[in-house]
Amino acid sequence: MSPICPICGASTFRKDRVLWPALINEWQLSPSEAAYIDRQQGERCTTCGSNLRSIALARALQTALRADQPLRHFIFDGKCAARILEINEAGNLHPHLAQISGHVFGAYPQLDMHALPYADESFDIVVHSDTLEHVPNPLHALSECRRVLKRAGALCFTVPIIVGRMTRSREGLPKSYHGSAQQSDDDWAVHTEFGADAWAYPIQAGFSEVSLFAVEFPAAVAILARKD
Repeated sequence: MSPICPICGASTFRKDRVLWPALINEWQLSPSEAAYIDRQQGERCTTCGSNLRSIALARALQTALRADQPLRHFIFDGKCAARILEINEAGNLHPHLAQISGHVFGAYPQLDMHALPYADESFDIVVHSDTLEHVPNPLHALSECRRVLKRAGALCFTVPIIVGRMTRSREGLPKSYHGSAQQSDDDWAVHTEFGADAWAYPIQAGFSEVSLFAVEFPAAVAILARKD
């Protein structure tokens, strides 16, 4: 059963394969793990093109924004007054977030997640999607996200999660890249393979509350972390 898209409200999806053999081998994925990660990245809403990863993230954003309708309509109707920092393009959410008057975009890796160029307590919400795994020190990057959030602010993010194992560093392993089999830019090398303990990282970075939003579990999980 396909989910309802929280971005546009549609309910029809198509499936495309996105993983390639070398990446499956590098991440030591079982056939079942490869299948649900393919769904996470390749199963898309036929109306707005959002994949399950973006849909999980949109559900977290709906909660953070207290949105009572699909995000496309919530934003178009001018109901979003939040100041939002989007780090890297959050998939098909990006063109919608860009319509918000308080939206600030920082392109990764030009924007250094270890030293965000914003004052303390500048934003209501920080968003990033499948970016943290490329940052050398994810805990420090999360603490920077917390620093620029206002009190009671929310961080909404996704990372690729392999739910049957714990997080591991790729230090000492051959370089691995996401996006395409041709990717070789070191800025996009994977430093961290996140597992079932991904939720603990924002807690360790100082956030006081964490919620998980699952779509077709284990295919897609988004994390919402609140600053006390």
